Amino acid sequence: MNVVRTYLEMRAPSALRPAPIDDPRATVERVSPCPVALYRALYADVGARYHWRDRLAWSDEELAGHLARPEMEVWVLRWADEIAGFVELARHDDGSVEIAYFGLVERAFGRGLGKHLLTRAVERAWASGATRVWLHTCTLDSPVALPNYLKRGFTPYREETYSVTLPDDEPARVSSGA
Repeated sequence: MNVVRTYLEMRAPSALRPAPIDDPRATVERVSPCPVALYRALYADVGARYHWRDRLAWSDEELAGHLARPEMEVWVLRWADEIAGFVELARHDDGSVEIAYFGLVERAFGRGLGKHLLTRAVERAWASGATRVWLHTCTLDSPVALPNYLKRGFTPYREETYSVTLPDDEPARVSSGA
């Protein structure tokens, strides 16, 4: 199956078109240090439907080392005290901040929480001194991912196509990106 990956960036804080939720039940908090077990649960719960696999193969030691790096931040979204999603921010040597992983658990869909979490993640990236905020998405991601990124002010700057083979028991969730 062919997959299209789109890279997007934001070059100035003023480009952000925020969409926070004014509801005290929605909170976003940094988890530092992020326990390996919590990260694995977040990664699996959010990423299973989108075929996230790379971090599943990491040993506990590899993952703990990754999460302990000073340039890594994990932020957890809670809705009414239940985990609703997470974002992983990664600072790079060029001063940019990558939104490396971002997503919601399925039970949190449809409440506007993705817009809220993305807003908070971008605000945090700029507050940390980012020179640019960037991410990538692909056609295996949620069909609302790319529109959310565009509505928040991200601009596409590169696209690539690659092939993947999915296990037979996992139907592809390919979005149109629109």
